Amino acid sequence: MVASFQPKHEGGKLTSDDIVRANTNVLEATRSILEKRAGSPHTIHLLRMQFYLGDESIFIGRTVANTIATHKVASVEFTILTKVRTNFTNNNLLTHGRQFMSFLDSCPNAFGGLARLTLENLRLGESDFPKIFSICKQLEVLCLYHCDMGIESLLEVEHSQLSELVIGRSVLIKRVDLKWVPKLTVLKFNMFRSQDDPFCLGYVPLLQTVSIINTGFSWHKMLKISELLGETAISNLHLNFKSEKVSEGSQCCQ
Repeated sequence: MVASFQPKHEGGKLTSDDIVRANTNVLEATRSILEKRAGSPHTIHLLRMQFYLGDESIFIGRTVANTIATHKVASVEFTILTKVRTNFTNNNLLTHGRQFMSFLDSCPNAFGGLARLTLENLRLGESDFPKIFSICKQLEVLCLYHCDMGIESLLEVEHSQLSELVIGRSVLIKRVDLKWVPKLTVLKFNMFRSQDDPFCLGYVPLLQTVSIINTGFSWHKMLKISELLGETAISNLHLNFKSEKVSEGSQCCQ
């Protein structure tokens, strides 16, 4: 995990050299561990990687891809951090988005074997998310924090394996359209600014848990839970609006 190699700076600010050093240490540690297991008959149950988005992340991805190719790992998770994590600008988001897509293009075999992917602080193009879904065919959990495709963007989700989707503080996404997600069981939203419903449900027959957390403002419409979730068979509903911008069914939240 990259946090194990982070320098202790006052104020928590990281330099470009810090990012390179931390990622390089993660890469060297990963290679060392995996090389020592090369002759082992035992499969790695879970390979969980946390690192920074940067030029070195490509080498981390290729190392993981080589491990996946040997069938010696059962499940792989990536948490990809960005150098600028707070007080970021639109330019930061665009730069991170381009860096991530370059990483994805360079390591399709690594992403093709991922079970879980956590991303933060990215602004992607309209065609990027469909590409991510098409490459990450084994993806079961996707967590997006401060990720979008620009103002009032629409995120359409079609994926055969995805079971959990977490959208956190991606306030510029107008709506998430869950068109065809047959294995989705968990859906979580935290903070949105859309004047419309934050999501719409297509084919999600297994959806069981929904969490919606938001601070309602004057421009938010009243969410009608019975209309939003009326055709589902969810058994666990968590609502926290800190306001009165929710009605019909809010009394059943757990």
